[in-house]
Amino acid sequence: MLRLITRAFSPGGAQGNLSVLFFHRVVAERDPLSPDEPTAAEFDRLLGWLQRQFTVISLSEGVSRLANGNLPPAAAAITFDDGYFDNLSLAAPLLQKRNLPATLFVATDYIDGGIMFNDMVIEALRKTNLSRLDLSELDLPVFELEDWSQRRAAVNAILRAIKHQAPAQRLDTARAVVTRCDVTLPQDLMMSREHLREFSRHGFEIGAHTGSHPILTKLDDADAYRDIQRSRTWLEECLDRRIGLFAYPNGKYGQDFDSRHRDMARACGFDAAFSTEPGVCSTAADRWALPRFTPWDRSPGRFALRMLANCRNRPTAA
Repeated sequence: MLRLITRAFSPGGAQGNLSVLFFHRVVAERDPLSPDEPTAAEFDRLLGWLQRQFTVISLSEGVSRLANGNLPPAAAAITFDDGYFDNLSLAAPLLQKRNLPATLFVATDYIDGGIMFNDMVIEALRKTNLSRLDLSELDLPVFELEDWSQRRAAVNAILRAIKHQAPAQRLDTARAVVTRCDVTLPQDLMMSREHLREFSRHGFEIGAHTGSHPILTKLDDADAYRDIQRSRTWLEECLDRRIGLFAYPNGKYGQDFDSRHRDMARACGFDAAFSTEPGVCSTAADRWALPRFTPWDRSPGRFALRMLANCRNRPTAA
């Protein structure tokens, strides 16, 4: 019944929709500092629900068939952002088991042992032996760190405060947090070049996600263009293949990117670019600002309802 309802909302052809899901990580067990990241068991169940209700296709196929007006009924695609190693070690085997395609958007500066600013903060708060963290010199509060709940609250507060800082300031703040926590950061959160090649050899697609994962609106136009373009160049040299898809960091239109960056993605030669605005991709949508969303629900009924509600949101080009 749910499959029939889904197909009524997304009938295929010229009236079809493409639902694009996005994730960051898949973890072995619930992470007390990132509790919204699905465990491997939860991700596997979600794939089962998705497979029963939708026709899962690759993102590049979805973009092509969207342009040609011949999407299958209830079309969906799966994407990951950033380039975490667990996408290869945990998510990929589950996708392969079900013969499902996926696309990974890579922030190239963090491949081969790098770590993103948000993970610097998360891992610093995870590993520190401090029970109290005074960040007043950084214009941040004093945080109690007695339990996981307090540490998670501290992580969330710090990341909210620094996410939209200029990239250099954001990195400096994250480094200062690490210094005050007196910890050594992991170097294995992200994939290596060889991991990316292995992921690609398994048949999964790779897309660009900038080099440094900046909030593009915080850069001048020349720097923003370079950051977008160099990620594509790096990936094409690494994988020896054309990179045709792009995803905007953070991905909220008007806040994290705008029409200038949409035009940059097109000028760089990408076939399509993706935001994190909710909704489905339709023939009326802007191909360089296509929506994606994540269904957070952990029951099949609520998952289905969330997906159906998203199918009713059809953004159009400005």
